[in-house]
Parts: sequence; structure tokens; C-alpha cells
Amino acid sequence: RQGAEKIGVQVTKEAVQQKIQGMEAFNTNGRFDLSNYKAILERNRLSPTSFENQIQSDLLLDRVVDAVGSFAGISETEFQNWTDYIDQELKLSYVVFRSDDHIAKVKVSEDALQAWYATSKQNYKLQPQNKLEYLVYPYDDDLKQVAVNDEMVQKYYQENIEKYQTPEQRQARHILFRVTPDNKEAERKAKKALAEKVLAQVKNGADFALLARQFSEDSSKNDGGDLGYFSRGKMVQPFDDAVFSLKKGEVSGVVETSFGYHIIKLEDILPEKIQSLETVKDVIGKKLEQQGVKAITFKKVSTAYEDIIRAGSLAKYSTQSGATVKQTDFFAQNTPPQDTVVRDPAFLQAAFSLRKGELSSIVETANGYAIIFVKDVKAAVVPELAAVREQAVADFKKIQSVDLARTAAEEILKSAREQKSWPNDVGPKESGYMKRMEPSGAIPDQVRQDAFSRVGKEVFPEKVVAVDTSFYVYRIEDVRQSEEGLDAAKRNMLEQQLLATQKNRLLEDWLGQMRKQAKISTNMQLLQ
Repeated sequence: RQGAEKIGVQVTKEAVQQKIQGMEAFNTNGRFDLSNYKAILERNRLSPTSFENQIQSDLLLDRVVDAVGSFAGISETEFQNWTDYIDQELKLSYVVFRSDDHIAKVKVSEDALQAWYATSKQNYKLQPQNKLEYLVYPYDDDLKQVAVNDEMVQKYYQENIEKYQTPEQRQARHILFRVTPDNKEAERKAKKALAEKVLAQVKNGADFALLARQFSEDSSKNDGGDLGYFSRGKMVQPFDDAVFSLKKGEVSGVVETSFGYHIIKLEDILPEKIQSLETVKDVIGKKLEQQGVKAITFKKVSTAYEDIIRAGSLAKYSTQSGATVKQTDFFAQNTPPQDTVVRDPAFLQAAFSLRKGELSSIVETANGYAIIFVKDVKAAVVPELAAVREQAVADFKKIQSVDLARTAAEEILKSAREQKSWPNDVGPKESGYMKRMEPSGAIPDQVRQDAFSRVGKEVFPEKVVAVDTSFYVYRIEDVRQSEEGLDAAKRNMLEQQLLATQKNRLLEDWLGQMRKQAKISTNMQLLQ
């Protein structure tokens, strides 16, 4: 703002008025409404003077950015260099060494297996196992005793209307410039500066999705930064606040969160919806039946529990009452039997919190109640190799096959680099021509990026390229400029992006000069 004054950039009161009158928030039936304007400012605890000063400040910043940026220009040579860079294509021949293809080649010696198992045996530790006896009291047995009418359904609906509201949802895209706590301040500043440059490109009309694919460091980049629909509170707060303050089609500024710096575009808004009573009455009816039956079933299981305590054991209670006691064999908590009751998470948690000979309290499950008695327990143990040999051998082979695949790839690469050609016994595949920033079919991105980084150098890479448990060796067969070239729309977009970058560079240089010339005074009285 001080720099604007020095170069003669000003904002008149009329310009501020026009800006405010054009804001939809203050309009009624398409026209500026002064009373609405004052009411909105008052609700947000803003005075007209402070708000108008802020608008004037924003306009001044926009104008000074435009004024400094007006000196930006892209030479034909610079534009052609970028065009050549983007349009460059290459073709590869390549060989893939997959670990799965080498599993059969792994030789399993007893000594090697024993040594490996000694370091990995904790992965095969057997979980504690319990043998149980239990009684079950399903809600379904008592449903006939519950009566639900339309009046009860309507009352529940009215008292719980919020449960049948679907909150407003918003669809957004974002470009993430990732920052971690390990990044130094200089790295953080560089990331933020890059985010601001990309934001300038967006505001100059560049395609948001295309920029997301190019710059974003989030898993959504391949979808153009699309995050789909989500409601308020599903994202980290600064991101959430930004999304829900935007209008459809608007783009945020640079938003900082714990993940880094974001640029956000709001694509769509799904308004809040409320399900009608007619739509949900059957669901409510079943819910009320469940609520009613719970009390009935709980009274029944409570009586049984008291009788068990008086009898002295579950076995004695079964003999006296004729109740059917179910039993399990030994099983671990993570591998329960198929019985629906036993597989219930609440049942399992209760069963494995008890010791041998202990009786549970009344356990509420998804479909009723249960009472559990732990008849016997097997402690957790690390098995001998013989007990898990088949699985251990399979795991050993899988791990060793990765090393074999890597070694095979490294040997081929070494030979190819020495001969400056593929060895005679290697039959490489061939890719089509591919560009730097477009999908490359069967060629993984890691391989493509590595290959483009070596254009103008040796045709073989320095190291094999690892992609998960596969290893790639490639040779650059040809480099050319795309036969298609850039169409008018893409050329215009590229020109706008380059111009935006140049404007940002000029603005940064100008601000840097302003900072050097700035005089800073310190009010010592305020610091006391």
C-alpha cells in the first residue's frame, strides 16, 4: 500500500462504492439495499467505515499488482522454449523384473530359514484363545410383546427431526503444496511462494484441474484435485472454513493447514435436505420396536442373571432351569467362530476381558443380550517354526524374491551400460511416444519421470527404477517434438500461465526492493 502511494496508484470513494454495490450479499431483488448492507455488517460486528476501508485496501492491492504486472511480457523465444519442453516426447524400450516372477527361483535352505524366522517370529505369535459357555437372549424372541402405532412414529419423527436432515454438502477441488513439521522455514516459504504463483495462474484463467495434476502433492491430483462431496466439519478447520465461505465457482486464496498450503475451488453445492415422515416411517417403527423390546428382554436376562448367581454357577442354573447353554471350542479374538452372537464386537470384547472361571456381567450385543462364562484359556505363544512352516516358507520366498528381482535388474543394467546396448539375451518391450505431463500407459510415472530427467544424457539410467516390488531398466530409443503440437486453446493457456508467473516474479522483485527501502521504527513505550 505504501508502494502504491509512491507510484501514484489510488482508489477513489466512487470505486469503493461501485465494488460494494456489486456484491450480491448486499442486494435485494438484484439491487443494492442500504438497510440490508448495514444489517449484515452489524451481524458481523463491522462498522461501515472499517469495512469500506478494507474494500479500499483490497482494491488498492489489486490495482498495484496489475500496475506492476503490466510490465510483464513473454518473449517469443521463451514461449517457444516452454512449448518445446511441454511438447517433447520420448520412446523407451524397457524390461520389467517382477518379484512374483522370481519366487520359484528362491532356494530355501534350513539355516537361512531358521535365521530369518528368528528375526521375524513375533509376526507369527499366536493370540490368546478362550473356550466359552454362554446364554443368549435375542430381541426377536420378545418382539410380539411390543406395539407401535402411527402417533408414536410421528412423535418420534418430530422430536428427532435432525436425524433425518442431510446437511449441506459441497464439492471442491484443491491443489496441495505439502509441508511437514520437518521442513525448514526457507522450504515453507518456497512452497508458499509456489502456491501463490499457481494461484495467480488460476485467477488468470488457467485450468484448475490441469494445474492440480501438474502441481498438487495430494492423492487427488490424478482426479484434477477433486475431493468429491463432503459436509461441514469433515475437513481440517482452516480448509473447512475456506470451502464453506466460497460461492459456487469461486477460488480461495492460499489456505494454510497442518498439511501445507492449499488452493481451493468450489465446484458445486448440494443444499440441505429433510426426509419426509412417509419416507422414514417404517424405519422409525422398527426403531421404536427395538427400543420397546430392549426393556422387555433386559428384564428377562436380569432375572436369569440373578438366578445364576443364586445357583452358584452357569452349569447349575442350566440344570435347574433347563436353559440351553451354548459352547465354543478354543478360538482367538481375531478369528471367532461363525456364530453371529460370538462374532459380535461387544461379545468378543467382554469374553476376552475375563480370566478363566469368570462370569461376565450382562453383555449387550447388536441383536440382544448375552451372559458369558470362560471355561478355559490358552495363553499367547510364539510358535516353533515347525508349527507355521508352510506360511513362513511362503513369506520367506516372497521377501527373498524382491532381492532376486532387484539383483537381476541391476545385473542387466550394468551389462547394458557397459555395452551401450541391450544384452543379446534380453528381449525388451517398447513403449509408444509419451509426454512429460500426460498418462503413459504401461509405463509407471516413476519410470517416465526418470527417463525425461536423462534426456540429453546417457540412454540408460544410472540406477534401476523401483516401483513397489518390481524393478525397471529402460533405454531411451528416441526423443522428438510432438507431431500434434499445441492447439490454439492450449497455446493461449500456456501463454497466460507463463505471463502470470512473470507477473509474480516482477511483483516479488518490486516488493523486495520496497522492503529494502522501508524504514522501521519501534515504539518502546508499547513494549514496556
